[in-house]
Amino acid sequence: MHPIAFELLGRPIYWFGVMMALGFLAAIAIWNWLAPRTGRPAGYGSELGFWVMISGVVGARVVEVLTNWTHYRAQPWEILRVDHGGLVFYGGFIGACLAVIVFARLRRDPLWTLADFAVIGLPLGHVLGRIGCFLNGCCYGVPSNLPWAVCFPPDHESHGVPVHPTELYESAFNLLLFGLLLTFFLRRRPPAGRVFALYLLIYPPFRLLVECIREEPHGAFGLTVGQQTSIPLFWVGLALWWWSGRNHGSVHRPT
Repeated sequence: MHPIAFELLGRPIYWFGVMMALGFLAAIAIWNWLAPRTGRPAGYGSELGFWVMISGVVGARVVEVLTNWTHYRAQPWEILRVDHGGLVFYGGFIGACLAVIVFARLRRDPLWTLADFAVIGLPLGHVLGRIGCFLNGCCYGVPSNLPWAVCFPPDHESHGVPVHPTELYESAFNLLLFGLLLTFFLRRRPPAGRVFALYLLIYPPFRLLVECIREEPHGAFGLTVGQQTSIPLFWVGLALWWWSGRNHGSVHRPT
């Protein structure tokens, strides 16, 4: 755990913010690489990335503040300190989806083809984001005696007890998911909406499972907020997979 990456003009720069920025840059890089292969202009990924970054960060922070309102009500100045951590992934996902909807209308890009295009960069950015969580000491797992369990410093809220490195589990899984989505998109030429559906069929079930060994408060039905969100998203993915299979008129044709 090394929350501070370096100091700039006497102010600490946190690894969480650095890795989050690198995650966005990685997503933008893959979008710019894919753009000419899908008939989109150069720089398309950078423009999309700007919208997704703003909306995603706002969505992630809003959900974090709402779910931990007691803490932020007592320390309102912390609401804007996103570099310290405290970004809820699913909040960012919803915010990013709204950005994609708006961007699709502005650029007259079919929504589901753009959703497929955009979702490929998501797990790649998530890989780096979770490494930032690990360095920040957040989103860790429950106590474990497995050989790869990690110990944070004694003054950490885990009290130096070995815990599951759930941040690294997610990072590794998202790297595999990125490779799968990219391969599926480029080689299978799926109907519009099916790559996005595939993401919803794979990531939410994994998140549902990893939350079982993550140190998170449980709410309704004994489920964490992440689990409560994962379940309906999976069913949305299933419905979208079925719908996209019937929508034969719109097929991706990467070059």
